[in-house]
Amino acid sequence: MAVTLAEEIMLVSLDDESGSARQRQAVGWAVAGGILLELVLAGKVSIAGKDLELTDRTPTGEELLDERTALMETWLRGRSKGRVVQWLTKDQSKAVAATLQSLCRRGVVVETEHKALGIFPVHRYPEADGAVEAELRDRLRAVVLDGAEPDTRTAGLVALLHSAKLHALAFPDSPRKEVVARMSEISAGQWSDEAIRAAIRDMQAAMTAATAAAIAAAAG
Repeated sequence: MAVTLAEEIMLVSLDDESGSARQRQAVGWAVAGGILLELVLAGKVSIAGKDLELTDRTPTGEELLDERTALMETWLRGRSKGRVVQWLTKDQSKAVAATLQSLCRRGVVVETEHKALGIFPVHRYPEADGAVEAELRDRLRAVVLDGAEPDTRTAGLVALLHSAKLHALAFPDSPRKEVVARMSEISAGQWSDEAIRAAIRDMQAAMTAATAAAIAAAAG
């Protein structure tokens, strides 16, 4: 399988040289959403309104996705459905580490360890193969800045980045106002069948609700 949506989001967030993760909290929501959308596209999960349902438990052959399917099955505890927002809240803190390990297995990044203050281990993931991110950014640029027609996966990726407000990571040197407007247009566009568009809309609503709750809890 090609690099997953979650891995693409992770690559956008990593500093190429230092390998440090930027905007980690927002990226966590987007990465968890990327894994979930990948499962929707693979026909393993369906999303309707506020609920998700695990519809096909057969392996995809992609370790990152199959691990999530197993975790989701455990989380559901025999229930037929669960709340999207609850799954994203549960998974977002763990999805980043799982996605980074997947990128390491592919040889796209390498894991390094440093000692902060000479004591605390800090893991970073500098790029080992820049071709993957270069192709990704070329594809995003063509769709968002040059007006190319997106395919389903690229449009879904744009929608996730837009929902998590990761515009500056995806397009650090472009006018924010124009980027936000175009990404919003793509997110709302007729780029796939209605079931996939509805799933994206419902995931966006769940991500918005979950992040708002997390901000409120932190402020409290």
